[in-house]
Amino acid sequence: MSKNRPGGESLPPAPSTATGRTPDHDVPTTGPAPSPSPDPKRWWALAVISLAQLMVILDGTVVNIALPSAQRALGMSDADRQWVITAYTLAFGGLLLLGGRVADLVGRKRTFVIGLAGFAAASALGGAAAGPGTLFAARALQGAFAAVLAPSALSLLATTFTDPKERARAFGVYGALAGGGSAVGLIVGGVLTEYLNWRWSLYVNVPIALAALLGAPAFLRDRSGRRGGRLDVPGALLGCGGLVALVYGFSEAEPRGWTSPSVLTPLVAGVLLLTAFVWWQSRAASPLLPLRIVRDRVRAGSLATMGLATVGMFGVFLFLTYYLQVVLGYPPVRTGLAFAPISAGIVIGATQVAARLLPRMAPRTLMSSGMVLAAAGMLLLSSLTVHTQYVTHVLPALLLLGLGMGLTFMPVYATATAGVPAQDAGVASAVLNTVQQMGASLGTVLLNSIATGATSRYVHAHDPALDEGMVHGFAVAYRCSAGVLLLAALVAGLTVQRRTPHRAGNDAPA
Repeated sequence: MSKNRPGGESLPPAPSTATGRTPDHDVPTTGPAPSPSPDPKRWWALAVISLAQLMVILDGTVVNIALPSAQRALGMSDADRQWVITAYTLAFGGLLLLGGRVADLVGRKRTFVIGLAGFAAASALGGAAAGPGTLFAARALQGAFAAVLAPSALSLLATTFTDPKERARAFGVYGALAGGGSAVGLIVGGVLTEYLNWRWSLYVNVPIALAALLGAPAFLRDRSGRRGGRLDVPGALLGCGGLVALVYGFSEAEPRGWTSPSVLTPLVAGVLLLTAFVWWQSRAASPLLPLRIVRDRVRAGSLATMGLATVGMFGVFLFLTYYLQVVLGYPPVRTGLAFAPISAGIVIGATQVAARLLPRMAPRTLMSSGMVLAAAGMLLLSSLTVHTQYVTHVLPALLLLGLGMGLTFMPVYATATAGVPAQDAGVASAVLNTVQQMGASLGTVLLNSIATGATSRYVHAHDPALDEGMVHGFAVAYRCSAGVLLLAALVAGLTVQRRTPHRAGNDAPA
C-alpha cells in the first residue's frame, strides 16, 4: 500500500521483498487490492465519452474541406484564412494542461459537462458567424472548451474501466475514435459542404454535444473535486504561455519561413517559458503537472511514441487531400469518402486486434508493430505519380496506415494513463493530449516545409508540369514520415516494458 505525502501525492510502492526489484510491467503497482464493484452503466458511460472524443477530434479536420467555401462567403483574405484552423489549435494545445488540472480540482464529470456545453455554444456561434472575426473567436472558444473536455473524457475512461480485459476493450473504442476522427472529419466535411453548406461543418457539433449532455448525468460516475486543492497559477501562466507560443510559432512557419522573426521569437519564447515551467513544477507546493507523471519510463516512452506517431502521420491527410482534389480532380465528397479505408483500418486495428491482444501481449509489441505497418503504408504512398490509380496504390496504403494507427494508439492511450493516482488522472490525460496536439502541429509544418522545398527544387531542375512537381514533393515528405514512424517503433520497443497494468481501484493507480 502506498504512502501519501502532504498535498495528496502518492509515493511509489516499495520494491518486491522477494527480488528487490519492481515487477516488470508498465508501471509500478500497489499489489493486490480489493476491486470495486463494476458500475453496471459503465458501457453506456463509454458511449457518452466516445461521443465527446469523436466531436473534439473530428473538429480538427471537419472545417478543412469547408474552408474554401467559408472564405468566399465571409470575404476572408488568403492571409487570414489560416486563423480558422490556427485559432482552434492555439487554444486547444495551449490550454490542455490547465484543463486537465481543472478537471482534477473541480471534478471530472462536472468539467466534462461544462466542456460539452461550451463546445456546443461555440460551434453554434461559429456556424452563425456573419464575418471573419466572429468565426475566428468561435474557433478559439471551441479550442478552449476542447482543452477542458478532452482530458476530462480520457480521465473518466481511465478511472471507470479498471479490469484489464474491459479496459482493453474500452480503450480500443477510444483509440479507434482518436485515430480515425480526423479521417471521419474529412468525410463529414465533404458531405456537409457539398450537400448543405459550410456552416453545417460547425452546426454538426451541436446535436452530438446535446446527445452526450443528455447521457452524462445518467451514466457517468465520478468523485467530487479534490478538497483543499489549489490551482498553480504561476505554473498555468508559464505552461500555457509556453505551449501557445510554440503552437503559434509552428503555425506561422509555413507562411513566413523558419528564419522569420515572427517565427523564431515565439519559438524561443516558448522554449524558455516551458523550461521555467519545469523548474517551477519541481518546487511548487501544488504543481500544475506533478513531474512524477512524466518521470516514469514507460509513460515517458508512451508519450514519446505518441508524439513521433502524430508527427509522422499528420501529413497524410494534408497531402492526400491536395493529391486527390488537385491532381486527380476529386470533388469534396469523393475526397472525403476516399479516406474511409483509413477509418475502417483504425477501427479494426484498435477494437478487433489490439483490444484482444493487449491483455495477453506486451504493449510495446503492438506499438512497434503498428508503427512498422504505418511506415510501410507511407512508403507505398511515396511511389504515387500523377497517373497512379486510387485502388492500386492509395487504397492499400490507407489500409496499412489505418491498421498501424489502430494497433499503436490504443495501447498508447491505455499504457500512458495506467498507474496514475486518481487525483492526477485529469492532468495525466492532458499531457497525452498535449503531446498529440503538439506532434500534429509540428508534423504539419515540418512535412509541409519538406514537401514545398522538394517541389521547388524539382521544378527548377526539371521544369515539369506543376502537378508532377507537387507529387514529387509529397513523395519526399512521405519518405520522411516513414522514417519518423520507424523511429517511433524503435522508441516504443526500447522504453515500454512488457506487461499490462494490474487491476486497481478508482482511488489507486488504475
